[in-house]
Amino acid sequence: MLPDDWHLTQDVDDFLARAGDFLRSRPALHNTPLTDIEKLRIRRPDAHGPVTGVFGRLEAGGEVHALFYLTSRGRLGLTPLSVEQTDALAAHLAVLGHSPANVIADHDTATAFADSWQRHTGAAAALFWRTHLYRLGRITPPQPHPEGRGRLTGGTDREHVVRWCREFCVDVGEQSSIDVIDAGAWDGSRFGDRHFTFWETPDGTPVSMAAATSVVGGMVRIDPVYTPAHLRGRGYAGAVTVEASRAALAAGATDVVLFADPDNPTSNALYQRIGYVHIADFAGYKFSHGAPQAG
Repeated sequence: MLPDDWHLTQDVDDFLARAGDFLRSRPALHNTPLTDIEKLRIRRPDAHGPVTGVFGRLEAGGEVHALFYLTSRGRLGLTPLSVEQTDALAAHLAVLGHSPANVIADHDTATAFADSWQRHTGAAAALFWRTHLYRLGRITPPQPHPEGRGRLTGGTDREHVVRWCREFCVDVGEQSSIDVIDAGAWDGSRFGDRHFTFWETPDGTPVSMAAATSVVGGMVRIDPVYTPAHLRGRGYAGAVTVEASRAALAAGATDVVLFADPDNPTSNALYQRIGYVHIADFAGYKFSHGAPQAG
C-alpha cells in the first residue's frame, strides 16, 4: 500500500469491481483509462487469467478519488491528481521499482508527474503528445453537405482500412503503430478493435474514414478520422465524423469524444462546427531512465 490510501493490485477484475464506478462517473474525461483497461481485460491470453500490469486506486473516506494503471509495455495512465498526490505517487513507484516508459493524462497531471519522475529518478522527460479533448454536444451536419453517404465497413474493406490507417500514422508520425501494422499484427494494433465508417461518393468510392471504439462505461471515442490529402477540403471529414458519431449514439453511448491536435486549426474548427465542445487538454511524456537520485 502506498501512502494517502493508494491500493495496488494486479487483478484487473477486482480493480474494476472497486474502481469501475469512479471510472464511469466521468466517462469523457476518463475515456483513455476506460478503453485501455478494457483492452487489457479482454486481450489477456486466458479469459479468467491474470493481466500483466499494475492497477492502483486512491481511496479516502471509502470512496475512490483517482487511479493509475501501468501496462507491461510501460504505458502509465493517470486520472487527475493534485501536484502533491502526483509527486507522492512518482516517488513510491520509483521505490517499488516500476519504470514507466511514458505517461498520459490530463495536461496538468501529466506535466506534474513528468517533473516529479525526473526529480526522483533522474529520467529525462520529453513531451511527445499534446491534444485537445472534445465532447459531443448537439450534432450539426456540415454545410455545405457533400454528396454521398456513410457506410459501416465490412470484411471486404479490411485492406482499404489497413492502408488508410497506415497512411494516417505516417501523417501524424506514429512510428510505433506503423511498425505494428507493417508486421501484420493488425489485431494487436491500436486500430484492431475499432469500428470503421467510410464516407462514399454517389458512385460508391470511399473518400474518407472515421473509426470508433466500442461503448465502454457509456463512452465512445472517435479515432482516427482520415481523408487522403488529395481529397481534403471537400467536407468529407465532417460528414464521416457525423456519421460515426450518430452510430455511437445509436449504439448506446452517452458521451462521444475525440482528440484533436491543437496545432491543426482546421480540424479543431471542423469539430466545433459539427457540435463538439472543448472540455480539457491532455499530454503525454516519454522517459529515458537514469539512476535514482538520492533524496
